[in-house]
Amino acid sequence: MITSYQIGSTRRAAHFERQAALVSMTHRSVFVTGATGYMGRSLIPALLARGHSVRALARESSAHRVFPGAETVVGNALAPATFAGAIAPADTLVHLIGTPHPSPAKAASFQAVDLPSVDAALTAALTAGVQHFVYVSVAQPAPVMRAYIAVRQAGEARIRSSGIAATILRPWYVLGPGHRWPYFLVPCYAIFELLPPTREWARRLGLVTLQQMVRAMVASIERGPEGVRMIDVPGIRAAGYSANVMERRAS
Repeated sequence: MITSYQIGSTRRAAHFERQAALVSMTHRSVFVTGATGYMGRSLIPALLARGHSVRALARESSAHRVFPGAETVVGNALAPATFAGAIAPADTLVHLIGTPHPSPAKAASFQAVDLPSVDAALTAALTAGVQHFVYVSVAQPAPVMRAYIAVRQAGEARIRSSGIAATILRPWYVLGPGHRWPYFLVPCYAIFELLPPTREWARRLGLVTLQQMVRAMVASIERGPEGVRMIDVPGIRAAGYSANVMERRAS
């Protein structure tokens, strides 16, 4: 039986294929972990639309949700041996594994899933000869979500020590489907950004949209490996597919 999800996905895939025909750029081969998650479901069609090839890691139970046009790789994101051999010829790995809807109550999951998945992805990427590792971290410092931030900081440290070229994006909260409740804070953020005492933290911990995150990731992927780049909230907001990404060198 053909589901409404499959019909909608097929129509979207056809639309993105038509768009891709109009785009000329350096081709990237991208391996995506967390392919069926919140960001992966939006990133993959954007990459395909711009003519890139995508391999998508998914559990067997969710493989049917991988966006049409991407090559599905069934594996365990915590076990690099289950997918390292399927990464090549990808030159870029985008790591999107993480505990959904993170909160202080999920500290154990951060330690059991988020951090080990970084180790697994790095091991697999280095084994496969990946040139560019893209990681979604979190804005910091911040007065809340300390356990989550600590795990993401540890992930960043592992990436730096690995020696792989990387782009690390640091959003605070990504607005999109199922993640809309902070919209009522937007006017407050606008005021805080105007006031000198609160301007810095309001920009660092500002809200970004899912579309902005996707554009920032695609721009980073297309730009390619250049040491270790850090992209904060203002940089994510400013990113465009063909524009330079605002960044600061990771220290």
